[in-house]
Amino acid sequence: MSLRDAGDEFESLGISIVGISPDAVKTQKKFDEKNRLGFPLLSDDTHVVSDAYGTWGEKTLYGRKYMGITRSVFLISETGVIQDFWYGISPLNTVPKVLASLKEK
Repeated sequence: MSLRDAGDEFESLGISIVGISPDAVKTQKKFDEKNRLGFPLLSDDTHVVSDAYGTWGEKTLYGRKYMGITRSVFLISETGVIQDFWYGISPLNTVPKVLASLKEK
């Protein structure tokens, strides 16, 4: 289940979903229109947020090195405390991991 599909479940738990990526607002808007995410996307084109959270860095694909984002999820309390986090998480594992973490708390 994707974050988009779990939106109602998260909302019933009082959880807000926000996506952040280095893409420009215009690119994000097209992505949202195509995929109908149902949650806000924020642009971090200067990498301030991704640097602070440790999600921007060197990656390697087919031997080629480049800078990019590591897909990550952060569960943050209402007071701004990071309660749990997952670096390099697959989209398919996001919802189950977050829900399991919430049940533990």
